[in-house]
Amino acid sequence: MKSNTPNARLEDISRQFSALMIRLRRYRLELFLVFVICIYGLVIWRINTMLTAQPTPEAVTSQVKANGIPQIDPAVVQQLQNLRDNSVNVQVLFDQGRNNPFQ
Repeated sequence: MKSNTPNARLEDISRQFSALMIRLRRYRLELFLVFVICIYGLVIWRINTMLTAQPTPEAVTSQVKANGIPQIDPAVVQQLQNLRDNSVNVQVLFDQGRNNPFQ
């Protein structure tokens, strides 16, 4: 007859666990491989879900507002055009770059 004291139940559980461990010891390589395959599968699944994730419209809007549109001073543009027009070497470079060498 089994007693219902906590120590007796703990001993039964301990005995059952040690018997289970002895039986599972034969399959430790297979269990390890299954564990590794599960971990790799989980990692690949998480990478796939992160690659296919789309940003929310609110996130896109906040990033656009944070970056802003770059503004170029018209005076700087005019000065660069004047420098390009006054430089003969630069004009030759521009003309060579515009000609199609395959014609």
